[in-house]
Amino acid sequence: MGHATTDTSSDTVTNWTWYKGEWHEGNPNIMGPQTHGVWMASTVFDGARRMNGKMPDLYPHCARVLRSAELMGLKPAITLDEIVALVKEGVKKFAPDLALYIKPIVYGGEGFIAPTPESAQFVLCISITEMPAAVETGFSARKSSFRRPSPESAPTEAKAACLYPNVGRAVTEATGSGYDTGVMLDPIGNVAEFSYANLFFAKDGTVYTPAINGTFLNGLTRQRVINLLRENGVEVVEKTCKYEELETADEIFGTGNYYKVAPCVKLDDRNLQPGPITRRAQELYMAFTAASED
Repeated sequence: MGHATTDTSSDTVTNWTWYKGEWHEGNPNIMGPQTHGVWMASTVFDGARRMNGKMPDLYPHCARVLRSAELMGLKPAITLDEIVALVKEGVKKFAPDLALYIKPIVYGGEGFIAPTPESAQFVLCISITEMPAAVETGFSARKSSFRRPSPESAPTEAKAACLYPNVGRAVTEATGSGYDTGVMLDPIGNVAEFSYANLFFAKDGTVYTPAINGTFLNGLTRQRVINLLRENGVEVVEKTCKYEELETADEIFGTGNYYKVAPCVKLDDRNLQPGPITRRAQELYMAFTAASED
């Protein structure tokens, strides 16, 4: 499907972007001040990974960007199979041992207030992105003063760019006080997730995670980890979670495409250690990745 350009050594090119049938090096200028995705925020995206030569859950990630686009009133002229084919074409531009972040994007090109559905444009960005150190060393978190929105007030079922300024506020608040990220509550004060990752905690051998209530995304890595743990005999309970439960948890960890599975080693003023369930979740996910077809 894509118009392939001459492959260039990944020693000099850290980012390839596909747009309107062409592969471009770096970060091309593709949006202007009248583009709906700029001034009216009709932009959605997704994120997959290539790690150890594998792309776990590639199809679900590519399918979700199309679902997010639909939820935002966008109708891109591209199919799931075409997106996957472009990803497989694009990753060949990089050395096979490099870790990559794979980001399909859809944005509205035209419209006023609501986007014109058929004006939707598709972009695929693939960049060299190493797995963060937090996978091994862990991350710190604090209770955020910012909350996740309700589905009546924001497109929470989509992976929409317009949701991320609030995420950015929570991260800025956390880093400004010496932490890596925040724990965000939902509108009525129950635990939702970390600023940009789903949240799990363990107590007495049982794993708990906030039940999906429409205020945060049901992450693909979240779903995968739940299934892997259950298949391995670990009880995983999805329920309404209070912040106080985190304060007495044996282990806390996050899941998301950025780091897949990583331990939380400090919550507010309390230090934690990566525990056996967190390590098991990491090991199970890596085994799943190694067995992936893509």
